[in-house]
Amino acid sequence: MSTTRPFAPDDRERDHGVPSCTAALEDEVTGMPGHSRRITLADAAGVVPLARDFTRQAMYDWGWLPSTTDDRRACAEDILLVVSELVTNACLHGGGPDELCLHRAPKLLRVEVSDGGSGEPTPRTPHQAGRPGGHGMFIVQRLCLDWGVVPRDSAGKTVWAELAWPA
Repeated sequence: MSTTRPFAPDDRERDHGVPSCTAALEDEVTGMPGHSRRITLADAAGVVPLARDFTRQAMYDWGWLPSTTDDRRACAEDILLVVSELVTNACLHGGGPDELCLHRAPKLLRVEVSDGGSGEPTPRTPHQAGRPGGHGMFIVQRLCLDWGVVPRDSAGKTVWAELAWPA
């Protein structure tokens, strides 16, 4: 079920693990501290493949790819699917995504997609597997440890999802 907390209430709190995208984090590519990557998607063409490619490159840079086991390969595909679903949802219902943020911890990846929309995504209930469309948040709910929505100070929201990475 969706929650509205910006981070998990356990050992992943702001000071101990995966921070929210709203925190001022430095990109690992720059050599600065932090385990975060962010890309601006506003006004970009082909945002879903762009977001997937960006995420795939981050997983390579972090040593999560190439996958050495079937579990790791499946996990990487789940991460890419969740990124696709969140970005697509922002395109269809949030006026287009503004930003994608990835935050890694040793066994966790937090994906955040910000958009200017005011609505909150919810899985369609009851879920009807044979019905076209409306499966995105159901997929996110099934694949993720947790997910939620945080309103932004400015207009819009950030939809986040946390996925486990196998040991």
